[in-house]
Amino acid sequence: MIRTEELTKVYDGVKAVDSLNLTVEKGEVFGFLGPNGAGKTTAIGMMVGLLEPTGGKCFVNGIDVTKNPLEVKKITGYLPDGVGFYPNLTAVQNLKYFSRFYGMKDSEAETRIKGLLEYVGLGNVDKPVGSYSRGMKQRLGLAQALLNDPDVLFLDEPTNGLDPQGVIQFRKIIKEQAEKGKTVFFSSHILDEVQHVCSTIGIISKGVLVARGTTDEVRKKMSKDETVTIIVKVKGDMPRMSDPRIINAVYNNGSAVIQASDDIRDAISEELFSKNMRVRELRLEEKSLEEIFLETVYRSE
Repeated sequence: MIRTEELTKVYDGVKAVDSLNLTVEKGEVFGFLGPNGAGKTTAIGMMVGLLEPTGGKCFVNGIDVTKNPLEVKKITGYLPDGVGFYPNLTAVQNLKYFSRFYGMKDSEAETRIKGLLEYVGLGNVDKPVGSYSRGMKQRLGLAQALLNDPDVLFLDEPTNGLDPQGVIQFRKIIKEQAEKGKTVFFSSHILDEVQHVCSTIGIISKGVLVARGTTDEVRKKMSKDETVTIIVKVKGDMPRMSDPRIINAVYNNGSAVIQASDDIRDAISEELFSKNMRVRELRLEEKSLEEIFLETVYRSE
């Protein structure tokens, strides 16, 4: 549904986005993760046809975004970071204005707008948008992005300004859109937000895509650890393990913290069984994706 080929944007000799190659399939919820200034907004700007690439191409549902930006806009919805509306108009009036860009009939637009405002939690709000909080504007921005019932949703930092209830509602809406077969591409610098709703993620740093896949795949790819840490607890005194792949081990009464060159839990289990030891716990201690993300991305900035 979304495909980029060597997509590049250069500002004053600096590559804001550097040769981005990315594919997002239909119905996929893709999280584009990176620190502020990593190139997320610039990349999305090229994907939705607001910025012309310095090099490379982007296709949405097979349509070349640069050559046919209006065709792409018909099938996409976009919530920018810092969405803007006419402050003297109400939510209904703003959305009614935008509906004309899609050629919607007034009766069709009115029905669609009423349903969307209920959907995002603004159904009973009837005041000028200029008096809205940032969170309310984000909700209205999401309604605008959904106005044309798009096949693809691009959301740039969509939970900025939302209260906890709004964040939960946002997650629910994203999941519902994906269940309808829509493709969702959203950026964030908040890892927890991405992990809650995304089937796959991509991490960008200094304009370069450094990892892509499921959260487990990305964690393994980005981890710099060459050893495996295994926690063992037994009933009784913990015996010394003899596996040659053990690099270091710290024993303490009925437990041990073992560093090994590989995942040797099966071998440990067999050795303990042969020594008539009852295993109470045997697990890998892995760094979280957040820890790895901080180590490999933020510390390199």
